[in-house]
Amino acid sequence: MGKVLPFALGLFVFISGCGEKPQEHKETVYVFGTLVEFVIRGVEKEVAQKAITEIDQEFQHMHKDWHAWKPGELTNLNQALARGEAMAVSPFLLPLIVQAKEHYRISDGLFNPAIGALISAWGFHRDELPKGSLPPLDKIKALATTHPSMDDIQISGNLVSSTNKNVHMDFGGFAKGVALDRAVNRLREMGIKSAVVNAGGDLNTLGSAGDRPWKIGIRHPVNWGVIASVEMREDENLYTSGNYERYREHEGIKYAHILHPETGMPVNHIVSASVIHKDGGLADAAATALTVAGPENWHRIAKKMGIKFVLLVDEKGTVYLNPAMKDRTIFAKDEPKKLVISDPL
Repeated sequence: MGKVLPFALGLFVFISGCGEKPQEHKETVYVFGTLVEFVIRGVEKEVAQKAITEIDQEFQHMHKDWHAWKPGELTNLNQALARGEAMAVSPFLLPLIVQAKEHYRISDGLFNPAIGALISAWGFHRDELPKGSLPPLDKIKALATTHPSMDDIQISGNLVSSTNKNVHMDFGGFAKGVALDRAVNRLREMGIKSAVVNAGGDLNTLGSAGDRPWKIGIRHPVNWGVIASVEMREDENLYTSGNYERYREHEGIKYAHILHPETGMPVNHIVSASVIHKDGGLADAAATALTVAGPENWHRIAKKMGIKFVLLVDEKGTVYLNPAMKDRTIFAKDEPKKLVISDPL
């Protein structure tokens, strides 16, 4: 949960419909280092506010106990693993670890929450952007050669241990997806049928916007405008992983916060990866994995993770889509000059 974003929402929601506009409530909370915006339609203001209050309380719990470096349950677990000890884990944290192991497996290890020590070594375990000289690259290389992975994590009942003391779990790559999944499920339980929850670039929808679908704008990774928009089908989610917000700059070069698990080095070939899926946690993890996979391997990883809608932008401005995503994408202006359409499935 360590990703810190500016106070701009990464996706833009365009709400359109015909006839009389239903009652709509908007509210924003601050958690996970970003703004989380709720748009709830079709219920009384008091119902919407009650739902948001309850969800925000759970969000704060997640922020504390799923945090990668501040005091909380995950930090306690990471410290135990570094000592070579097992620790009993609560039902609040354990399912997240189970999901992380599965997403690691189906991504061929390109989504790897076990590399928190590498992320920390690059200076990203802090609220502000890291500054100053680069970390010693020999230290990064040495740590990477120990190959910390989610396969090192052993689960026996509620006891969690690791066969590798260099494992340090950091769930910043997919915890927001899990959090928004839980938020939307709670809204549904409370009888709410139309809503959007947008956490600084990651977005879950519930139902539709009345008689029209939710229309979502994807932010351009360079000029902060809208590169394209898509109409969301019922209960779909749109997640974007980007290298353009969280980075370490040294001598005019920006070193991205998304690292290749095998080398410990920042990924620079893909600057933005957008994914649509009904499972927000999976979409969040896949956006990270596809960023690491790059232009050569994204087809294979998307297929293995069951992702059917993908849009990638590389450092030269080339846009990569599969045909299914192309059919749903409306570019803000003219189509990009460099557009590569190919099908991973």
